[in-house]
Amino acid sequence: MSAVCNLEGDVSGTIRFVQEGTDCVITGTVQGLTPGNHGFHIHEFGDRTEGCTSTGGHWNPTKVDHAGPDDNPRHFGDLGNITADANGKAEVNITDKLVTLHGEYSVIGRAVVVHAGEDDLGLGGFPDSKTTGHAGGRVACGVIGFGK
Repeated sequence: MSAVCNLEGDVSGTIRFVQEGTDCVITGTVQGLTPGNHGFHIHEFGDRTEGCTSTGGHWNPTKVDHAGPDDNPRHFGDLGNITADANGKAEVNITDKLVTLHGEYSVIGRAVVVHAGEDDLGLGGFPDSKTTGHAGGRVACGVIGFGK
């Protein structure tokens, strides 16, 4: 089973999801970023009627605090950071056990959101560290849909 998400605008890219047993492999490229780390999350809604704002918060069906991708517990949508090089291009290559393309917690129809700043993985001590990772504004988003 596979899925795809197209990010459009000043920051753009294509993210692919492939379910491999209990793991989901997430790959792709994002370009147009400022160099450095950028929060990379799955948000709860595939609604872009108000741009990236209407995608809601991080996909968090178990109602736990924000954390890093290797932490337990964490939001299902907490995928950490992607790193843009000096040319603003980030390569995505993540294998995750909570992201799934089927069943009750499927990410199909939800959104990928790339943030302006670095995700502090819930450790930064800011008022929003435990909810958003203090990653700043949303610079790109796209809806996750079934792939070929």
